[in-house]
Amino acid sequence: MDPQQLSEALLAVVAPLAEERRAGSAAELTAADIVLERPKNRDHGDWASSLALKLAKPLGVAPRELAAQIAEGLGAVPGIASVEVAGPGFINIRLDAAAAGALAKTIVEAGAAFGTNESQRGNTIDLEFVSANPTGPLHIGHTRWAALGDAIARLLVASGATLVREFYINDAGAQMQRFGRSVLAAVKGEDTPEGGYAGSYIQDLAERVRAAEYEGVVGGILQAEADAQLAFATELAYTLQLGEIQASLEAFNVHFDVWFSERVLHAHVDGAPSLVDEAVERLRAQGHVFEQDGAVWVRTTAFGDDKDRVIRRANGEYTYFAADAAYYLNKGDRGFAHKIYLLGADHHGYVHRLKALAGAAGDDPDKDIEVLIGQLVSVNGARLSKRAGNIIEMDDLREWLGTDALRYSLARFPADSPLTLDPELLRKRTNDNPVFYVQYAHARTHNVARNAAEAGVDRSEFAPETLTHETESALLGALQEFPRLVAFAADLREPHRIARYLEELAGLYHRWYDSCRVIPLGDAPVEPVHRTRLWLNDATGQVLRNGLDLLGVSAPERM
Repeated sequence: MDPQQLSEALLAVVAPLAEERRAGSAAELTAADIVLERPKNRDHGDWASSLALKLAKPLGVAPRELAAQIAEGLGAVPGIASVEVAGPGFINIRLDAAAAGALAKTIVEAGAAFGTNESQRGNTIDLEFVSANPTGPLHIGHTRWAALGDAIARLLVASGATLVREFYINDAGAQMQRFGRSVLAAVKGEDTPEGGYAGSYIQDLAERVRAAEYEGVVGGILQAEADAQLAFATELAYTLQLGEIQASLEAFNVHFDVWFSERVLHAHVDGAPSLVDEAVERLRAQGHVFEQDGAVWVRTTAFGDDKDRVIRRANGEYTYFAADAAYYLNKGDRGFAHKIYLLGADHHGYVHRLKALAGAAGDDPDKDIEVLIGQLVSVNGARLSKRAGNIIEMDDLREWLGTDALRYSLARFPADSPLTLDPELLRKRTNDNPVFYVQYAHARTHNVARNAAEAGVDRSEFAPETLTHETESALLGALQEFPRLVAFAADLREPHRIARYLEELAGLYHRWYDSCRVIPLGDAPVEPVHRTRLWLNDATGQVLRNGLDLLGVSAPERM
């Protein structure tokens, strides 16, 4: 019996009581409204519910009295061993061994699908993250946003959402001009221009630009006109740098479905208004645009912003806010009702601005847009990039610590908490290293399965009533939680809950391994309990594998 089945059993008991008392809203309960918790003290049972406390007032009955009625009804449900009332009206439920153990077979048969759920079904989500300027390599901050963003995406997809991972390429504006001038200066052997980009990666780009053929001009780029030199250097260096960013992310096991160029927002196709032009008029149609001092403004203070925002300056130039507005509206035009932005720690000011923009566009700022801020991350003893000079590069970190250690560790903490990684710990092959601890537990499940096959223990028999050891009860209780935890972590956008769960599950598995044998001792015969334990072993491996996949971390079969 899994939590969903138990919730339905509770509902079947409560519904007649609510109907009998004509309890209105209480009679409209669904299984999703029934919250079950796993008691911290296993002596209190497998599951606990505060349903009687929640319904006592609507039903007009004392909590303990209602809890006693529910307990009596549940006691007659097959698979439930006992039900007790505790405190002011808590209900403690203990499943019989067969009902609890049946989960092992359910998990193995479900395979990679175990843990998936429908809690986000119907949600169309655009998740934008990383979105680094294509003017240099990805750094340690981008590494954290990449790990978190991709893990959040995996959770949402596993929970039934329709989602795209999107990277917004900031390839318009002053920073691209500075980047192009920096590369061209390096091509010519000149000093970096004031405010430009330095680092040996600029020299690397310059060498590739210098070596490229320039539209058949003999002698290459340096023989072209000055304006053409800058345009060619900028475009080629941009293409090369963006390619490096894309390669870095793919190597980090992060894939983007959409790479959206900012230039698209400013483009005039066949003389038509740009998306930015259209955005101003669409906001004007909503009644939130006004003109003052020759500039065009959006009254974002009406939606909680600290000040109104200029969208077009008096000289006719658009502001960054204009691009933000056009981009937000474009996401909606592409069918995404919900937009999630994962931004860096230096973007706190964007939260109210973007939410106010959603309101000005006619959307619900509390429902249709979500802005998550990731805090800073550092690594003890990490050296600055030799190429960039003033940052710690993603590629250097990945080569030093490994993709698995990095992704797991970055997803293991809430996004809004500053984080310092310990490279010495992350490179250890000991139980002190959380990612090793979890991966080793998964590898151990495969080792047990291999040894079982050699000893003639297979899954030809399943007798869940034999799983009576206390470590088996604890392990099954944790396995039951996985689908609900996936849905919960997806709803909160908190992949760290999966990491902490996996560590708990690994610990329970190791304790079970130390206490319960899958292979009989000596010449003892293979019994139903041994075959059934192999089901439990393989079920645990499957959940560990599914959980690691949600974090973008591999599940090795040998270590």
